[in-house]
Amino acid sequence: MKRRKVRIALLFGGRSAEHEVSLASASAIYKNLDRNRYAVTSIFIDKAGRWRRVGSPLLPPEKLQNGPSSSFLPWEAFPSLPRRVRADVYFPVLHGPYGEDGTIQGLLEMADVPYVGAGVLASASGMDKAVMKVLFADRNLPIVRHRVYVDVEWQKSRKAILDLIGKEFPLPFFVKPANLGSSVGISKVKNRGDTERALAWAFRYDRKVIVEEGIKGREIECSVLGNDEPRASLPGEVIPYREFYDYRDKYLDGKTRFRIPADLPAAVVRKVQRLSVEAYLAVGCSGMARLDFFLEEGTGKLYVNEINTIPGFTEISMYPKLWGVSGVPFGRLIEELIRLGLERHRRKKRCLDRLAR
Repeated sequence: MKRRKVRIALLFGGRSAEHEVSLASASAIYKNLDRNRYAVTSIFIDKAGRWRRVGSPLLPPEKLQNGPSSSFLPWEAFPSLPRRVRADVYFPVLHGPYGEDGTIQGLLEMADVPYVGAGVLASASGMDKAVMKVLFADRNLPIVRHRVYVDVEWQKSRKAILDLIGKEFPLPFFVKPANLGSSVGISKVKNRGDTERALAWAFRYDRKVIVEEGIKGREIECSVLGNDEPRASLPGEVIPYREFYDYRDKYLDGKTRFRIPADLPAAVVRKVQRLSVEAYLAVGCSGMARLDFFLEEGTGKLYVNEINTIPGFTEISMYPKLWGVSGVPFGRLIEELIRLGLERHRRKKRCLDRLAR
């Protein structure tokens, strides 16, 4: 008897500044899905938030935006989403706000459908760098010195904030929007006179900004996979072409170098893996995440920098590459993520069924 294919709804695009990154990630996943096992429905989300069923994420952007099928807003389809998009599991490949921050996850939870990746709370916590660092600190994970500011505070107390930053943070330091990934809106401040400009730039992208101590050293990344008992890949190293691993370096120039796996002593590899799993559990992740670290020059101290709950899945992205050198090829990685999403939904349903009795 022929086995029915698992129906996958691939969600990609989105409203954030990382829209184009999502297209590249979805294209790589689409190309690596086993068509003998999976039937794929591609759902493109345009920059206005409209959903459109398209042939595949491999279509040119202009055809994605202006395809023949009618678009719809997600709340117009809710609660009939499971009937409108017939799928066994949804696979959100959405980076940044309105996709990686718990919003799409909340919609899928309300529709009571299985999906790949972290739940609502973990997604929201993993998107907000300030909240993320609170969770890391609660687990006594090593993090760099930082301060958080909101736009109202910045408008009222600009001089006091600049003075405090000048006293507390030696040069160089970083200024980041709290809720964006792919290094969008980030500045490395090397001169005191650039501090105000860096904050103003970050506030263009978010109402909350984080100022973070600069660490001289190596940038290490590690991939994590699993639900309640996650496992970590071998770590890799990012060697930026520029001063830090910015958006242009990540997705446009292609001049950044990678060491996969990283050239690290065995004890450091084990520590990176242990801290990666601890940080993953601290945030409450499911399915997948990528952890970013700093390895300080001279001291050898390891700092947990950030967690990314929907890491890049492009052909050059670290998440799949690290699993590749750890013995999990791209196709099998996708299959495992789908399995984990279905497993998480089944377990949640069992708990809810017990409550209903």
